Amino acid sequence: MTEPLRIVAAGDHFVLPSLIARAVGDELRDRPYAVREVTLGWPLEPFGPVAEVTEASDAEDALIEALAGARVLVTQMGPVTERVLAACPGLRLVVVCRGGPVNVNLDAAGKRDVRVCFAPGRNAAATAEFTVGLMLAVLRRIPQAHDLLARQGSWEGAAYYTYERGGLELEDLPVGLVGYGAVGSRVARVLCAFGARVMVYDPYVHGDIHGLRVPSLDDLLRGSKVISLHARLTEETRGLVGARELALLPHGAVVVNAARGPLLDEEALCDALASGQVSAAALDTYAREPLPSGSRLLGFADRVVLTPHLGGASRAVARKAARIAAAEVGRWARGEPLAHCLT
Repeated sequence: MTEPLRIVAAGDHFVLPSLIARAVGDELRDRPYAVREVTLGWPLEPFGPVAEVTEASDAEDALIEALAGARVLVTQMGPVTERVLAACPGLRLVVVCRGGPVNVNLDAAGKRDVRVCFAPGRNAAATAEFTVGLMLAVLRRIPQAHDLLARQGSWEGAAYYTYERGGLELEDLPVGLVGYGAVGSRVARVLCAFGARVMVYDPYVHGDIHGLRVPSLDDLLRGSKVISLHARLTEETRGLVGARELALLPHGAVVVNAARGPLLDEEALCDALASGQVSAAALDTYAREPLPSGSRLLGFADRVVLTPHLGGASRAVARKAARIAAAEVGRWARGEPLAHCLT
């Protein structure tokens, strides 16, 4: 009898262990497998047909215990450190349900011949939709009006129905996108459908785009009433938009960032909000997360929309992540080339 492939599915409160288990089962329905059903921090159960591992990002000991006898780990945030890998010599495949395996020691995995895969693109649609939602919310002051009426019982938000305080609409609005990857390209398509005048700056993307390609970031900033950041965070892009760049925007411009907080100099943004150079901002990501209670951004509540890094938080994202990860497990089990492997 063929020995079943032993798998640990380490989910969390978002990518549920049951979603991983179901997706793995769909991939391996034609071969024997066993998925350990555990909740880290509780007594371990023997290998069974369903996987339920819930673990904290610092739960090395519990993860090591859960991985006893396993060859495959599918996880969202499991800390696959050098210590974990050394304690689990039978582990051969790690699949992370995220856009990058930031919780895996890739060097240690490579030295031990452990394949490490990830799940790119799982949240591109959700983040793009959320970005457009932020844009609409900040341009039309929707959260502020809601707060006045629903929470304070005040009709004062009706004062926004004046020329001086009226918001901007997307139709004919010049919107600059910094980055045109999986998220930025989707945002561009949606904004074009709204009738916005979309401009794009991305020196690494060639070929057709939705919108007008501009040759430099400075040119994009000078012509954009709204800018939305969609670049990857690298040493090159850290602090990409600071005081100098914000000063290039037309007076009263709007800044949106649902990509990575360190792309934007928050202190410079606060200075620009204070001076009126930037009239409003919508942010889902920050230089420090959680956002510190003393952040200057909180002093601009009437002109900013702040959300706690929710851009990729849709149920569809969790299901997509589980399916992408499970597909890699299926490829590995069948001896096929892996699609998203880094080691």
